[in-house]
Amino acid sequence: MDCFNPQRIIELRTHRKLSQKDLGKRLGITDRAISKWEQGLSTPSSRHLLELAKVFGVSVETFFSPSETKKETEQTGMESLYELYKIGRGPSSSHTIGPERACKIFKERNVDADAYKAVLYGSLAKTGKGHGTDAVIQKTFSPVPCEIVLDTLKSDLPHPNIMTLYAFQDGREVDTVTVYSVGGGSIVFEGDVQTPPRSVYALKRFDDIAAYCKKKDIRLWEYVLENEDAGFYEYMQTVWLAMKDAVRRGLDDEGILPGGLQVAKKAKALFSSQHIDETAETRENRMVCAYAFAVGEQNAAGETIVTAPTCGAAGVVPAVLYYQQKKNRYSDDDIIRALMTAGLMGNIIKTNASISGAECGCQAEVGSACAMASAALAELFELSIEKIEYAAEIAIEHHLGLTCDPICGLVQIPCIERNAVAAMRAINAVSLSSFLWDSRKISFDKVVKTMKETGHDMHTAYKETSEGGLARIEV
Repeated sequence: MDCFNPQRIIELRTHRKLSQKDLGKRLGITDRAISKWEQGLSTPSSRHLLELAKVFGVSVETFFSPSETKKETEQTGMESLYELYKIGRGPSSSHTIGPERACKIFKERNVDADAYKAVLYGSLAKTGKGHGTDAVIQKTFSPVPCEIVLDTLKSDLPHPNIMTLYAFQDGREVDTVTVYSVGGGSIVFEGDVQTPPRSVYALKRFDDIAAYCKKKDIRLWEYVLENEDAGFYEYMQTVWLAMKDAVRRGLDDEGILPGGLQVAKKAKALFSSQHIDETAETRENRMVCAYAFAVGEQNAAGETIVTAPTCGAAGVVPAVLYYQQKKNRYSDDDIIRALMTAGLMGNIIKTNASISGAECGCQAEVGSACAMASAALAELFELSIEKIEYAAEIAIEHHLGLTCDPICGLVQIPCIERNAVAAMRAINAVSLSSFLWDSRKISFDKVVKTMKETGHDMHTAYKETSEGGLARIEV
């Protein structure tokens, strides 16, 4: 069986002297999508393969190579959960957390600089203001001033998210570096030798992990601890503390979110709106939603949150776990074990499908977060591995096809409300799985594969481009 070879597109495009933007226009998609194909980060759908073949006058088979090539480069196992749970400023892991990390490193490298400059290209330039990239860069370099330049004209970029940083002292340039924000908050400095992500988990499919855990008679969170380093538990304590802080700050916050949509912060009002004869069920709904709104609004305001698995979906997992801790007095250690199980499920999705809205739509972000929250809650209840799997599978299955269509490119509408809905759905998924786990027909691995296929078939307008769906509504 042959596999897709991204190098074929690069060769044919270069031969025809087409830029990524030119090719994107012919296919009716963005240059960012073309870039992802050429980097091997995503694969063209069947329709797009046919269109590529027509554009270049070749057969579809031209874009495939023998499967042995893929076997040599395919990542085995999974990365550390350090790469999934990242603490940083929202609202976007690629547009704010990545640039923030780059600026911190550059600032540490140039502690004597009295001025900085940041030139943004590609998607960072086109949607940087909407995502608050410029504000995050200025906050990071503060109190030293930083000039921000948005270069929206430069095309044929090697990556859709690029920034060049300059450091000055007494009006003289003393250092410069170009950085790629490659997604999930990860960054690559131009010129550095890029090595494949280090795998710390030998297994990457849930079925294999579950079989291993059953054989050793261990829980999923114990499997995580087996594979992570000695400082991982302490890091997870920091992650849970950051999640709780985001909830608490959000519940105290009021006002209007930045960006121009005039969206009011609602978490505090929702949290305080108790009715005199409120039922237990209504209160649970209100409180869980208030916690999700709190984190979502902090994210949209460019404050510190934890990717779980992304910025745009950061409110789902903490909302469910914070509510359970308040209601049932679970210890922080209990919650951290649940977060490990959640992270494992998110890592499986990230490795075998995607957690990127730009690649697979919001099913990959809020859908993945819902699956993580379901698994975390099932772990908290000490349910069996089969029930944990089924809860996470239900969560993904019923988010299949969910579009990523934020109005004006802001992570506000429908993102914040969607986090709250997903948090409630996670609770329902666990309840359903505890009753019906022994009659299920679909495995978690199969639904993850289906999500990936669905995402690749989804039109680009519905994948974080603000070109379709709700994003076309004028507010």
